Amino acid sequence: MLGSTHGTLTTHFRARVVACGEEPHAAVHSMTAAAAEGDLDVSGRPLHATVPDLDRFFRPESVAVIGASDTEGRPRTGITRQLVAWAERVGARLHPVHPTRESVFGRPCSPSVADLPEQVDLAVLLVGDPLPVIEELGQAKVKFAVAFASGFAETGEEGAAAQARLAAAVERSGLRLLGPNTNLNAFESFRDDLDGPAIALITQSGHQGRPVYTLQELGVRLSHWAPTGNEADLETADFISYFSQRPEVGAIACYVEGLKDGRSFLLAADRAARAGVPVVAVKVGRTETGARTAASHTGKLTGADQVVDAAMRQFGVIRVDGLDELQDTAALLARARKPQADGVVVYSISGGTGAHFSDLATGAGLKLPALSEEKQRELHEWIPGYLNVANPVDNGGHPVGDWRGRKIIDAILADPDVGVLICPITGPFPPMSDRLAQDLVDAAETTDKLVCVVWGSPVGTEDAYRTTLLGSSRVATFRTFGNCITAVKAYLDHHRFAASYRSPFDEAPRTPSPSFRKAQALMRPGHQLSEHAAKQLLRAYGIRVPREQLVTSAAAAVRAAGLVGFPVVMKASGARLAHKTELGLVKVGLTSASQVRDAYRELTDIARYEGIELDGVLVCQMIERGVEMMVGVTHDALFGPTVTVGLGGVLVEVLHDAAVRVPPFGEDQARAMLGELRGRALLEGVRGGPPVDVDVLVEVVLRVQRMALELGDDLAELDVNPLMVLGRGQGAVALDALAVCR
Repeated sequence: MLGSTHGTLTTHFRARVVACGEEPHAAVHSMTAAAAEGDLDVSGRPLHATVPDLDRFFRPESVAVIGASDTEGRPRTGITRQLVAWAERVGARLHPVHPTRESVFGRPCSPSVADLPEQVDLAVLLVGDPLPVIEELGQAKVKFAVAFASGFAETGEEGAAAQARLAAAVERSGLRLLGPNTNLNAFESFRDDLDGPAIALITQSGHQGRPVYTLQELGVRLSHWAPTGNEADLETADFISYFSQRPEVGAIACYVEGLKDGRSFLLAADRAARAGVPVVAVKVGRTETGARTAASHTGKLTGADQVVDAAMRQFGVIRVDGLDELQDTAALLARARKPQADGVVVYSISGGTGAHFSDLATGAGLKLPALSEEKQRELHEWIPGYLNVANPVDNGGHPVGDWRGRKIIDAILADPDVGVLICPITGPFPPMSDRLAQDLVDAAETTDKLVCVVWGSPVGTEDAYRTTLLGSSRVATFRTFGNCITAVKAYLDHHRFAASYRSPFDEAPRTPSPSFRKAQALMRPGHQLSEHAAKQLLRAYGIRVPREQLVTSAAAAVRAAGLVGFPVVMKASGARLAHKTELGLVKVGLTSASQVRDAYRELTDIARYEGIELDGVLVCQMIERGVEMMVGVTHDALFGPTVTVGLGGVLVEVLHDAAVRVPPFGEDQARAMLGELRGRALLEGVRGGPPVDVDVLVEVVLRVQRMALELGDDLAELDVNPLMVLGRGQGAVALDALAVCR
């Protein structure tokens, strides 16, 4: 299998074969035909996200509450009461279901779903074990169900087995299930008096969504809340796909403890990226403690954090760490208009404030361009000439107290290179701070450019903050420098990403390449390949390897050296050899026949002493000048095959300077991987050295990706290290390779 999505697809596929009575070869043919039509990639995985029709979940016409109660003091009674109120707000008919009650809160109660007077869209299960109810719901053609019950995957192996049984029953029934281990957040009251694009919220912990939900009290619209819980069926990816198609949604905010399926998540993120809808996420699991705690809460697999981080970045998901960052960033992205330019100007009434903020903003990667000489002369009409107005702009304080304050703001916003104006007000200083806040709000109403204010007062009850700033839908107001910088950078990055986004799934290979058949013949299931065999695998995919010959005698080694050309490198070659250098099984810079003969005897003697079985000795062309890189393939539990590139040789183990991507990806992402390396300057040439052939390095990364996609689970691991990247126009050569077949 290639990732868990592939496994799910295969399971569904086999079930269809059995159900329909098709012969396996006929089923494989239909699967291949689907791939040819563009629905599946070369590994048989889907290329497009399935968007569930959740309209009837969030806006049902009829609701059944199974296990409804009106006995005071019982938990089910409080839940039933809230559901009754919610159904009235959304205009749904609510039907209590309980085997021993005639009525609940004055409403007629049915003993079972089968006895309801109409087919229902949504069933809410207030029962300890939802499994026995699922089949009944399926027979009644219920579209959606919600299970609050806990005690499933979050409790360990036994609970995970129970959740698997529940998921299987849901799949057989045909309904869609939210939960188990979820809560009432989907049935909250949302303000309907707020305008503008809304935030749609997805959380695996209800309490962690509260800060975003309460943004409504600050005037930020919220449209939906999906508390996904353990995700036995409906998952975060389903809601991202659905919300990205809703016209009222301006941004999606997520609190994610773990992902059910990495592939599904990427397909959903791709759908959101195609639609231009930003996704902002807190993803737990950066540390072992966080990952362990998440597993005990929702039973979710958090995944290797470096891979998760890379996958999110690859598909434009904005990852933040804190809930305060989540709410501020999501609110800005939902409400702000498209930037007119990427230049940021910092404007303050204090030189110290401007310098402090500018230092932090520049360090975070924001572009603070110096204003033109002409613009500076204009600003000095209202600001004393001894103050700096290049950027940051320091007005000295007094101009904000009169007509000059608005003139300064308008002049800055009129600059075509300025897309964002940020004014940090570290503390209230009335009346100047009040006048400044009002001028900023008034100016924001007349421009399409983003105006941000940082109100640094810890009190937060000041009229300038509560009424003036929060009363504006055009000014983005923050409480900390850090949150403002994080949000503004995410805003500019998102729109830059969206403007150039091309879905990698559109370019993913649908059919195997000619290289695939050559490679298949070289694979040995369950074995690690020798270096020689691994290099043949690379050669099948057009990756250059040195001239070399595999020999089994000293005399043959001498002949091979003559053909390869002195100087040569000699290496022991065997299926179980991973670290040859440490064992003394590599000889470098051999320049004569006698050295070759001696090296052959020494290599075979060491192997015999160490008990290592060899298939021969490699006599290789020696390549000295270049930058050593590594390119590899590993399998992630969530995302399947991943491709890594980094500094090679021993540096990869010492510095851990590597970048990761999840296939499929294009040339732009391959180049971006190189840009993430701390040692990228080596590729550009250092200390007088020439730049290396980056174009060929990128091509090697893409060819390795093709191997990962086509060979799938058959290739458990690939490590090309070192890959010697030569001078510009000279290419790259894989000097060593390790491949493990599954």
